[in-house]
Amino acid sequence: MSDSNIPLAERVRPETLLDFIGQEHLVGPGKVLEQMIRSGTARSILFWGPPGVGKTTLAQIIARSLNMLFFTLSAIDSGVKDVRNVIEQAKKAGHALLFIDEIHRFNKAQQDSLLGAVEKGIITLIGATTENPSFEVISALLSRCQVYVLQPLTETHLKALVEQAIQKDNWLQKQHLVIMEWEAIIQLSGGDARKLLNLVELIAGTIEGEEKVITNSVAQTIVQRKMALYDKSGEQHYDIISAFIKSIRGSDPNAAVYYLARMIAGGEDPKFIARRLIILASEDIGNANPNALLLATSCFQAVEMIGYPECRIILSQAVTYLASSAKSNAAYMAINSAQQLVEKTGDLPVPLAIRNAPTGLMKKMDYGLGYKYSHDYPGNFIAQEFMPETISGAKLYEPGENAAEARQRDYLRNCWKEKYGY
Repeated sequence: MSDSNIPLAERVRPETLLDFIGQEHLVGPGKVLEQMIRSGTARSILFWGPPGVGKTTLAQIIARSLNMLFFTLSAIDSGVKDVRNVIEQAKKAGHALLFIDEIHRFNKAQQDSLLGAVEKGIITLIGATTENPSFEVISALLSRCQVYVLQPLTETHLKALVEQAIQKDNWLQKQHLVIMEWEAIIQLSGGDARKLLNLVELIAGTIEGEEKVITNSVAQTIVQRKMALYDKSGEQHYDIISAFIKSIRGSDPNAAVYYLARMIAGGEDPKFIARRLIILASEDIGNANPNALLLATSCFQAVEMIGYPECRIILSQAVTYLASSAKSNAAYMAINSAQQLVEKTGDLPVPLAIRNAPTGLMKKMDYGLGYKYSHDYPGNFIAQEFMPETISGAKLYEPGENAAEARQRDYLRNCWKEKYGY
């Protein structure tokens, strides 16, 4: 591995459009970005495309080519305070270019904080997003930016990037690298140029010998042994979210908050995490602690309002509460059983006594006849049949073994006596 603390992808990052590989529809002679740089006038832009295709690099090239003061923020770990700090520095300098990576992770308040400075020309904004900006960027900000779509890099592009790095980087030149097989490193990179270059550096720094030959098997072996990638579309993403959910279900707040930290470090969308907590609150806790669903729902709303980095605290509160709560899957099992029964028995007729009778004809047909209004009876309960006749007595909800559901069981037993076996 290189003695430098700077990763290879950063060391060989292009400084001009001439060195930039890919996105020919934007950077080629006479294309929109080349024309913008030639005219000397920067405009606010949103770059929309997959990871590692040049969004950050293009922002830096624009700033350098136009000799602009340049700031960069990541929406994962920046908030309104950071945006305001950049705006104040831009005011003092007269103008600046602000690049925000993963701008779709900014919530509405954070995006609103940019509007005034963009409108007044204090900052030129370049945002990078992997998500459709039409859905993730507020309309007021979207209307002030030109959206450019960046295309996935081809295999030809990716090979050219590696060959360019071998020519440009002093450390890599000394490794006498020979790439005999490309398939594995390209597949492992997922089309992400940054990941590809850093994989090449990792492999080159691991292979021993004067001439370092990269084959598919060598690449696979080294990467599996030395890298722990959190890829939001890959296997480890599913492994970690699985471990996260199972840790909460298993009442281990320590493991749960550990996997939460892993997901945050990997750039996971906090709303994805919060949505999973809402599901878990009903599926695994349910009526053992009805407050769990309320807290999980509030967590999602708060995460949506706050965003990273502060929403990590809200997620931690919800995760540790849910993990420390009594557990029950009774509600989950009840709907499963009910759906199976419906599938098996089809559209059974509703008992006449509890049918709706909005018209005279329906009343003549005995719709609603004999219905007993529960609140007219002691304890607000009177035994009557609610199920279709052929499945009378079918028991679908079995309260769990916990204090809260034990109280439900006692209530139901008192109401229904022996009918449902509570």
